[in-house]
Amino acid sequence: MTHSRTHTTGGWREVTFGDTAELVRDSIQPSECPNAPYVGLEHIGEGTLALTGHGVATDVSSLKSRFQRGDILFGKLRPYFRKVIRAPFDGICSTDIWVVRPTEEIDARYLFYVMASESFVEFATRGSEGTRMPRAQWEHVSQFELRLPPMEEQRRIAGILGCLDDKIELNRRIAETLEQMARALFRAWFVDFEPVRAKQQGRWHPAQSLPGLPTHLYDAFPDRLTPSPLGPIPAGWQVAALGDLAEYVRESENPQASPDVLFDHYSIPAFDEAKMPAPQLGADIKSAKLRVPPGAVLVSRLNPEIERVWLPDAQPEDRAICSTEFLVLRARAPVTPAYVYSLARSRWFRDRIQSLVTGTSKSHQRAQPEAVLGLQVPLPPAPVVDAFEERAHGIVNGPLGYRTAAGHAAALRDTLQPRLLSAHAETGAA
Repeated sequence: MTHSRTHTTGGWREVTFGDTAELVRDSIQPSECPNAPYVGLEHIGEGTLALTGHGVATDVSSLKSRFQRGDILFGKLRPYFRKVIRAPFDGICSTDIWVVRPTEEIDARYLFYVMASESFVEFATRGSEGTRMPRAQWEHVSQFELRLPPMEEQRRIAGILGCLDDKIELNRRIAETLEQMARALFRAWFVDFEPVRAKQQGRWHPAQSLPGLPTHLYDAFPDRLTPSPLGPIPAGWQVAALGDLAEYVRESENPQASPDVLFDHYSIPAFDEAKMPAPQLGADIKSAKLRVPPGAVLVSRLNPEIERVWLPDAQPEDRAICSTEFLVLRARAPVTPAYVYSLARSRWFRDRIQSLVTGTSKSHQRAQPEAVLGLQVPLPPAPVVDAFEERAHGIVNGPLGYRTAAGHAAALRDTLQPRLLSAHAETGAA
């Protein structure tokens, strides 16, 4: 039971979270809605306030919770991960996710930002039950206190934060579009060998251009495929080990030896959260790391079925380091970082690296560096690599700028959010 505060100052009312929010308890079996989108905790970004993907009801079997577009989904398992979003569609979700709807006295977006605030998350975490799998308790968070502004002010505050979220989402979508373009170009040239097949089948002629194939590239590609250990590849191309195309850099760094230095830490969690390095003091980094030189490509060997391939923007003056779960690769001529990065992200390569994993635990399978470096891959001649670099450099490196812009907008949102909510509405423990 919640206890509403009736004290009012200048139109602001002291209330509890339980006065403004309703926990929706609408259970359903996935078999009753097989085509419905499914959202699990794995589909909600940690601290990003963003949905990273979704499944379908046929992916799961046990009882789930039903939600509607606009509902607030809050991960109650390990609430300190700050997994909270507004549902963009109707669907079903894990029972470790609360489905929350606002009461009539609060704006839905304003309630979302209250639930996404650090103070709310900390309050939920303090009241969690369970040691290994702590879960937030609705009875506890219902007592979270806030001063509720008038509806017009709620909408104004939510609108400011919402504009920043829109900017974050726009930059994220542009980055994803560029990545899809780069992936499609690499596949067409180096997996499907579309330019060669187009010449072979008479679809591409001198002084003629095709989509993605300008006239001046005609002479860079042969007109036939030849047998190889990898299957048919363009005539004149070679087969080489990945280690021949990329140097394996193993320079170690002990951050604790430089406790006051701010490092750019390329970690697995940082990749999963926003594909941006986390700035961390050396004193806060507990184990040895690998240095990330300019032009490096990072390929995760941990659970390689999860694609974690990174093209850092490390500069010579940066103190850039990464988890030892990454292979730090530096392109060897004639290939370029864009080529190595695109190769490592291709489905063709991912299928091969997954076949190399060792370890019996599903959550801790690794591909050994020597095995990865020994993988056989096609090696195109320098003119083809140069042509790919000319066309792909911008779209391969472009996502970094958009992700950086999204990161800056997210940092501004997270800075403004507590100030806007606390400028007029004091939040805290009961």
